[in-house]
Amino acid sequence: MEPIGNALNRVVKDPNFLARHEKMREEIMENEVVQQFLAEHANELTKAIVDRGLGKLYEYTTASHNCDKCSSLTNCQNIMNGFEPKLLLKHGQIDVEYLKCPSRLIEEDRRMVSRMIESMHMPKEVMEAQLHDVDFGEEADDSRIVVIEAAKDFLKKLDETGEVPSRGLYIYGSFGIGKSFILGALANELATRRVKTVAVYVPEFLREMKQSIQDQTLNDKIDFVKKAPVLILDDFGAESISAWTRDEVLGTILQHRMAEQLPTFFTSNFSFSELENHLAHSSRGDEEKVKAGRIMERIQAVSKAIKLSGNNRRQK
Repeated sequence: MEPIGNALNRVVKDPNFLARHEKMREEIMENEVVQQFLAEHANELTKAIVDRGLGKLYEYTTASHNCDKCSSLTNCQNIMNGFEPKLLLKHGQIDVEYLKCPSRLIEEDRRMVSRMIESMHMPKEVMEAQLHDVDFGEEADDSRIVVIEAAKDFLKKLDETGEVPSRGLYIYGSFGIGKSFILGALANELATRRVKTVAVYVPEFLREMKQSIQDQTLNDKIDFVKKAPVLILDDFGAESISAWTRDEVLGTILQHRMAEQLPTFFTSNFSFSELENHLAHSSRGDEEKVKAGRIMERIQAVSKAIKLSGNNRRQK
C-alpha cells in the first residue's frame, strides 16, 4: 500500500488541484466581508495566518447569512441549524463563531409570545385571533368600533406607562357576535408586549373545579387563575350557578383581583343587571341577592361594561 504522505504529495502537486485551490482562494478573497475583516486586522495578520485560516474563511463564505440560502429554519443549510458564522481573530488565528440567525430569533420570539398566553378550554381559533382580523361587519351601530377602540386604549396606556392598566372590559351581547374573538386578539397583542394572559372558558372551568376537589388540585388551579397578570373570563354567566362556585371559586378569584388591582376581561350574554339576577339564583332555587351583589361589586371594580351588537357570525 502506498504511504499516505506520498499520496498527499502527489495530489498537492497535481496541476488541477493547484488550479482549483487557487480559484477557491480567489473567490474567498473576493468576498466583501472577508475583505473587510482582513482590512480591520491588517496589522495582526500575516500571509501564513491567512493561509492557515483559509478553511475558516471558506466555511464563512459558503454559509447562509441572514437566511439568504435557507427557505426555512427547518431547511437551514449551515453546519449548525439556526446559526450563522461570524469571522473573528482568536489567539492569533482566524476562526468563526456561530450566532443565532434571523429565522431562529424569530422562531424563539414566536415561542416566547406563545408562552405568554395560557388557555383553559378556549377554542383554538379564538386564541389565534389578531386585532387586524376583526370583522367590523355591516351593522348600523358602531358598537364594534367602540369595543375595539377600548381594547386599543388599554394597549395604549400600557405602552405609554409601561404598566398594565388595572381595569379591563366586560363585553356583553348576544351569541356569536365576536366577543371572544376580540379578547383573544387582545391577548395576542399583550403577548407581543410580554404581558402574560390567562384565558378561561368559564363553564368548563367551573366543571373542572368540582372535579379538582377529589384530586386535591383545586387551590392550585384557583391560585393560577386569580394571580394572572391579565385574566379573560369567557362566557361568564353561561354556567349553572351554585353557591359554592359563585362564592368559593368566582368570589375568591374576583376578590383577589380587585384587591390587587389586576385587570380582568369578561365576555357574557348578560348585562350587569341580568348577570346579577343570574348570580342571585342558584341551581337549587335559592335566592341570595346580597351575595350576588358582592360578586357584581368586584366585577365592576375590575372591568368596564361595553355592549357589543351585531349579527350571529356562527350562522353564516
